[in-house]
Parts: sequence; structure tokens; C-alpha cells
Amino acid sequence: MIIDAHCHVWPDAIARKVLANKPVGLDPVHDGTLDGLRRTMDAAGIDLAMTLAVANVARTVQRTNEFVGTVDRSRFIPFGTVHPELPVEENVASLQDNGIVGVKLHPLFQELSLADGRTREILTALAENGIPVIAHVGCGGDHTQNERGASKHLPALVQGIPGLRFIAAHFGGYHDLDAAEEWSVGACVHLETSWPPSLGTLPADRIRSIIRRHGADRVVYGSDWPMTDPATEITAVRSLGLTAEEEAGVLGGNLARLLGIEELVSA
Repeated sequence: MIIDAHCHVWPDAIARKVLANKPVGLDPVHDGTLDGLRRTMDAAGIDLAMTLAVANVARTVQRTNEFVGTVDRSRFIPFGTVHPELPVEENVASLQDNGIVGVKLHPLFQELSLADGRTREILTALAENGIPVIAHVGCGGDHTQNERGASKHLPALVQGIPGLRFIAAHFGGYHDLDAAEEWSVGACVHLETSWPPSLGTLPADRIRSIIRRHGADRVVYGSDWPMTDPATEITAVRSLGLTAEEEAGVLGGNLARLLGIEELVSA
């Protein structure tokens, strides 16, 4: 089974507007809609995908969660949104009311810093309610945005939160693999493999070393759809020179275990 941990989705009309602005300076490869994602998954042989929906401002948290909460659960795993300007209880209630499985944090687009105590308060509440988190970690924006998501904040952010399940996207250091190796590799997180425009642009021997030093059982595949093509990214994972067991874990088994859906992998 292949599970994609990193697929951004929007309502159809909003997807067109968002992608027309070339987020983080990248040209989208696909259309950002749920139907488009389903077609992409079918073509790439992907069984399940985490559908990530992010509210840039507090006032859109509820309607964003209402949207992603309606996805087809046979193919999509809905990851919704929170915002530090809302009370923690309101954030959690919005997720629960809409049947949201997990949360995406995005320091580039939200006024949310990995160094902010409010973010740690949110993570603590999510962990208490059994809600996993995936977060953009690293660069991709201007100086202020990059500082909010800097890898150096990650170890302190996640340390000592009982039950926290945290996925650090982009190996925990987008556009700064040195920082990822210094701060994210070995931290109490799962690392995720996406690296737009493609994981294949990185040296395979270095990535293989990062995966094994962190623990291949704590690394999950993600594409960052629609900014990359998942089939190309799966090929990149398969070109890293991992063992068959390591590769199967990265492509789906590790994430299934993290999300508590192992029975789907063995079915």
C-alpha cells in the first residue's frame, strides 16, 4: 500500500485562484482539486492520501474544516486546520465537529511560529485528543516566514508532549538540508520526504543516510501535491537504494502505523 502524506486541496474555484499565484514560487503540476487528486492517485498507484487544508487566518478555520471534513474517507484522510489566534478549545472543537483526523500547520502562510508558546499549547491539546500533526518545517518564503518555520525551533517544540504524533515535512528543513540534519534528524518526530520541485534533485546517498540515521521506520513518503507529480516522487523514493523493507515502510507502512490504520495495509 502507498499512502501520500502531503496533498494540498481546495474547493475547485479556490484552487484555481491559489495556484494561479504560484505558491512559494513554484509552478503547480496538477489542479489542487479533490477530483484531480483522485485521478492523480489512480495514475500513480496511490491507495490513500492525507488531504491537507490550511486556513491562513483565524476567521476561515471553521469553513476550511467543513470543506475537508466532507472528503471521501475511502481514499482521503482529512487533515484540517487550526490557528493560534483562536482559543485552543475552539480549534479542537472545529476539528472534532467535522470529523477531522489530523492537522496541518504551515508557518509560511499562517501567522504561526514553531517558536511560539501558543503553538506548543495547540500541540499539547491535539496530542491529548489523539490528533496527529504535519507541519511545514524549513524555508520557502521571506525572512520572517522562514524564521517562523525554522528547523532550529523543532526539538524544543515537540519535546515532552505525551502522545504527540508529529510529522516534519521536507525532512524537517525545506531548502536547508544542513539545518534539517542538525536539528530535525534524530528529533522526536517522523520526517516526510517531499522536496519540491522533486526529491530527485537531492543526492540519493545523502538522503539515504538521513533516512537511516533518523530511523527508516520514522520516515514517511509525501509528494506535496499539486506542486509535484506523485508518480515521479515515488520513483525518486524507489531510487534511493533502500532495502525492500525500508522502502515499503517509507511508502506506506510507517504512516499507516502512525495513523493507526495498519489493518488497511495488511488487508
